[in-house]
Amino acid sequence: MKDFIADINNCIDVLETGGLILYPTDTVWGIGCDATNEEAISKIYQLKQREDSKALICLVANDAMLERHVEQVPELAYDILDLATKPTTIIYDNPKGIAKNTIAKDNTLAIRVASDKFCQYLISRFKKPIISTSANIATQPTPNSYREINDVIIKGVDYIVNLQQDKKNAAPSSIIKLSNDGTVKVIRE
Repeated sequence: MKDFIADINNCIDVLETGGLILYPTDTVWGIGCDATNEEAISKIYQLKQREDSKALICLVANDAMLERHVEQVPELAYDILDLATKPTTIIYDNPKGIAKNTIAKDNTLAIRVASDKFCQYLISRFKKPIISTSANIATQPTPNSYREINDVIIKGVDYIVNLQQDKKNAAPSSIIKLSNDGTVKVIRE
């Protein structure tokens, strides 16, 4: 428990100063930062060598935080989240209170309510959404474990969480786009 709290505190210190963390999520190892900090998000795009026109996923701790960052959460979203058997990311219309360079050109944002206890606790303590993007260079495959993460990524972050480094990744999340007009589109099963 002591290591868990130390990792949480160290992550918060880094997030508050615009730094990047490398952390285990409910799906894969992720690179994270404060989702409200444009400069921190730019660092992620640079580290991943990724176009900044490709939107990122944002993690929230709970439904209340989701509702603070989306103008109107469709009712169907709650049903999908309740019935999901694996982590599910939903793309919502009209995000708010998030850095502009996280929002897609069509004014949407991919958000996942974290199911991992470490992520939930970290985000709850930080009191803001956190970016979660796979810990790889954009042109390379997503690593299946911490040991497979490229040294460029490891050296490019400001803090690495010490927990779960021996764990194999789960599959990436399902991604569903829910538009306010009732349109539902499965992006990734």
